[in-house]
Amino acid sequence: MSTFRLRAGRKQVHLRAVQDSLRKLHPRVQMRNPVMFVVYVGSFLVTALWIQALAGHGEAPTGYIFGVAAWLWLTVLFANYAEALAEGRGRAQAESLREAREGLEARQLSEPRKGAVEIRVPATRLVKGDHVIVEAGEFVPADGEVVQGVASVDESAVTGESAPVIRESGGDRSAVTGGTKVLSDWLIVKVTSEPGKGFLDRMITLVEAAKRGKTPNEIALSILLAGMTIVFLVVCATLYPMSKYVAGATGLPNPITVTALVALLVCLIPTTIGGLLSAIGIAGMDRLIRANVVAMSGRAVEAAGDVDVLLLDKTGTITLGNRQATEFVPAPGVTPEALADAAQLASLADETPEGRSIVVLAKNKFGFRARDLSEMGAKIVPFTARTRMSGFDWQGKSVRKGAPDSVAEWVKSQGGEVPKECRALAETMSREGCTPLFVAAGPAILGTVRLRDVVKGGMKERFAELRRMGIKTVMITGDNPLTAAAIAAEAGVDDFVAQATPEDKLRVIRKHQADGRMVAMTGDGTNDAPALAQADVAVAMHTGTQAAKEAGNMIDLDSNPTKLLDIVNIGKQLLITRGTMTTFSIANDVAKYFAILPAVFLPLHKNIAMFNIMGLKTPESAILASVIFNALIIVALVPLALRGVQHRPVSAARALRDNILIYGVGGLIAPFVGIKLIDMLLVALHLAGVKS
Repeated sequence: MSTFRLRAGRKQVHLRAVQDSLRKLHPRVQMRNPVMFVVYVGSFLVTALWIQALAGHGEAPTGYIFGVAAWLWLTVLFANYAEALAEGRGRAQAESLREAREGLEARQLSEPRKGAVEIRVPATRLVKGDHVIVEAGEFVPADGEVVQGVASVDESAVTGESAPVIRESGGDRSAVTGGTKVLSDWLIVKVTSEPGKGFLDRMITLVEAAKRGKTPNEIALSILLAGMTIVFLVVCATLYPMSKYVAGATGLPNPITVTALVALLVCLIPTTIGGLLSAIGIAGMDRLIRANVVAMSGRAVEAAGDVDVLLLDKTGTITLGNRQATEFVPAPGVTPEALADAAQLASLADETPEGRSIVVLAKNKFGFRARDLSEMGAKIVPFTARTRMSGFDWQGKSVRKGAPDSVAEWVKSQGGEVPKECRALAETMSREGCTPLFVAAGPAILGTVRLRDVVKGGMKERFAELRRMGIKTVMITGDNPLTAAAIAAEAGVDDFVAQATPEDKLRVIRKHQADGRMVAMTGDGTNDAPALAQADVAVAMHTGTQAAKEAGNMIDLDSNPTKLLDIVNIGKQLLITRGTMTTFSIANDVAKYFAILPAVFLPLHKNIAMFNIMGLKTPESAILASVIFNALIIVALVPLALRGVQHRPVSAARALRDNILIYGVGGLIAPFVGIKLIDMLLVALHLAGVKS
């Protein structure tokens, strides 16, 4: 069923794009694109010549003029279609989000517990603070926080990620989004958004209200294309009187026709990039929206593609943010296995991320499986913020795990003392930026658990890719220099700033900008606002302060600091796609000269036939084949323009070389093959076989 809906949705998008391409034939719409406006006017002119030919006063065979006119109109429509299809993908996303929101029914609870009285209400009536229960197969009715339960959730409708995620109460995996689907178990969710202000509502408003203006680079390229078009327009306009003069002087009966000149003009001007330029920009913005990032301007997206310095906060960006257990250090006379076993048992009642990490570390290092303390008959001592300890009492044995001072005080109450070695180790760990936890059994200290902020998986590889692209990475942290250096080395960043203040961040950004670099950074606090305002690409977290969001030129609705790396890739992909399409278009036009120029000028002098290196049969077939290829190549490149040219982490010189070899040489070869095949087909079907 889902596959059928996907295909039906794609069909609807393409059908609507066809309809929109017809609506875009209005002159006011066409005038926005100078290149395609020339094709648009030429289509009217050749259509008028065809009507004149029907009346018996044609300058060339009626079928030939009709063929040129029809394919000129198709060229305009194909360019409109590319732009409409790019716009339609954004509308389709808004419609799918609306479907995910509308029609949802909520099971509102009288109190936040399973088994409480339920009332079924429309999801739109939920207000902040309401509690709902969501079970397997049901949709989350509103944005909220999980207060009870654990479940697998399908978030593909919102994030695009097909793999389900685990959502549970507490920690950093408790947030759920309205419109996502619970796949297993159940959740009790506390609504955190007001009606009409949820994540889906913001995304729908963004997609529907967004109006993409042309970016500076796009404006510059449009001016260049318009200039080239004007030059070729002047050249072609002077060819007709010149051909009349030559014909009169030599007595030749066949001057160059207006139909041939219009076809020549359309094939000479950069119609390929002219027809796809807008679609490339829209598709780039669409990819950013799909990444749940709101760009305040297209300038910021382009700047992301030119970034060569990234400033990243350590906590939550480079590291997981929650400190994880990394090592068991036993006290003298205690084995590591005994320490790990006691630490795991004492952590089973600790629901904090740190406590869960101790259970996992003991399992991974020594194969200890989590046990059920209640089945053992043990008395569970849960972790609390007041005691800062957790543990258990069983068969006259008491085990505690927690902050060193809390455990030390408990050990003293049991008649024991903390060994000097353990105190010294705890102090050393603290100086290194780690967090020590003591584990004790009655009056004896068993050892210390080292907690540290762990670098996220794959970060070193991602930073290596950025380095190959010529992008410098700088880690910003409030940690002491020793800890900062250790994390920087493990993560593979190029530089770091320790014990950073807001003034330090601003100073670093200005220094790099003074060196001619483009700087990007993320932030969420008011203290980040000055640096965000200074940075060229400033990504503010949606969960951040209002000052940070006003200072940034992008807002990440997922509030994921690592999104900055994806934004840079999207920006670079936009610039690369535009550059490769421009290279292909110009190379394409150069190759078309060898097809259409000999055909146009052959009536003036028979010796021009020697330049017909493609071996095209007749002038009419050559001109018509060139016009047809000129239209079809736009359609052929639409998928690439919308998908974007894949960005690879290589140097600028390598990227330029690959661009020229693939799209420059490819743009030269494609017309020779395509026009020749179309010419052979036209002649075989007797559609353009009449010699001038």
